[in-house]
Amino acid sequence: MGKVTAGRDVLGDFAPQFAGFNDDVLFGEVWSREDKLTPRERSIVTVSALLSSGILDSSLKFHIQKAKDNGVTKEEMVEVLTQLAFYAGWPKAWAAFRMAKEVYSE
Repeated sequence: MGKVTAGRDVLGDFAPQFAGFNDDVLFGEVWSREDKLTPRERSIVTVSALLSSGILDSSLKFHIQKAKDNGVTKEEMVEVLTQLAFYAGWPKAWAAFRMAKEVYSE
């Protein structure tokens, strides 16, 4: 996984410590533990957590794209979102499906 600088790019001047935690700890230390979970598995967990929490903004779309980049196929994403619909809520799944459809059409 390449070095993530999104935190510093967006919040570096405003909240530098938070930006550092985002880039260095979350995406640096946690996401790099590929001996524990593969990037593909981590992506599925992250999409599931975001959708379940109701995070239906650009963060979810970013992680759907990351899941695609990490090898999650369209068919697998459809299955993940279908499963989540019954546990996290139908409207949340609809929102995620719209994002996934856009990501997987690119």
